[in-house]
Amino acid sequence: MNKAPGTVTYTGNREGSVTTVTIINYDENSINFMFPETFEAIKEAQNSNLTSWIDVAGISDEAYIDDLGKLLGLNPLVLEDAVNIQQRPKIDEYDTYIFGVFNMLYLDENQEIVSEHLAMVLTEKSVVVFQELKDDVFNSVRDRIKNKSGRIRTRGADYLFFALLDAVVDNYFSILEHINNTIETLEDAVYDNPTPDVAHKIQDLKKEVLKIRRKIAPVKEIVSRLVETQSTLISTDTKLFLRDVLDHCVEINESLQIYREMSMSLMEMYMSNMSNKMNEVMKVLTIMASIFIPLTFIVGVYGMNFENMPELQSTYGYPIVWAVMVLMFIGMLFYFKSKKWL
Repeated sequence: MNKAPGTVTYTGNREGSVTTVTIINYDENSINFMFPETFEAIKEAQNSNLTSWIDVAGISDEAYIDDLGKLLGLNPLVLEDAVNIQQRPKIDEYDTYIFGVFNMLYLDENQEIVSEHLAMVLTEKSVVVFQELKDDVFNSVRDRIKNKSGRIRTRGADYLFFALLDAVVDNYFSILEHINNTIETLEDAVYDNPTPDVAHKIQDLKKEVLKIRRKIAPVKEIVSRLVETQSTLISTDTKLFLRDVLDHCVEINESLQIYREMSMSLMEMYMSNMSNKMNEVMKVLTIMASIFIPLTFIVGVYGMNFENMPELQSTYGYPIVWAVMVLMFIGMLFYFKSKKWL
């Protein structure tokens, strides 16, 4: 059923997850970790004098997200996209905040690729993050804030927004490394043992690379828009760091294109190797047929029931025929060997 624009509707398959809010308020000299359980506590936790990171984990509770969005003063269309996992990565600029949708990719404990919908809102003093699960790629950012390492504690919300986006993009490289290792493994399998199971794995790889490319490729355009934006929410200094993220996006897109071509060529290599193996089998069968055809001819000739065949009366006719056939067999083997057909 179609719903009115701006209706908060979760479209993912992770329903039932409990929504938790974590707020980190910090500046150069202080830091506070808070876990508010009510909207009043969330409102009180926001400190206009500090930079706030409001992390919302679990977005399947539509009513909660709707009420939270109203508390934070977010447009209903923003909340709709924040919980719509089918939303293509994008960036939208509003009067008082910038809204972005991304795909966060990482490897789980089984080395399987996990795709998680991620939405971020940048305001003057805070960054609001909406994510489907508690698992994410932001531990390095949390450690930098907690340990006061780098420049993050001396910068504002725009730098926090950059740091979170940079963590998402940098983790794409681990996904690319995983894809590269998979391609190398399948290449060895294609050369050593091109079984139908290998063909299925190649098909799965092609689909996975295409799916990842759809999720990652648009991020380059998003970062480019952030670099070129005239919004006062992003300072000139932060744009310099965003240019570095843009360079990484270009490199990632180029690598994805290469891996896409490599995954497609794997199937061609598989079919070629299967054809070569079939050719080898046909070559052996052809050689065996070539050897036995003349022998079969000789046996056929002497299998005819004629009375006046002179060789039938010979005392040594039988061993002579066998000797001729054996010599022919050995001679043909040597001939094929000299031609390197065997």
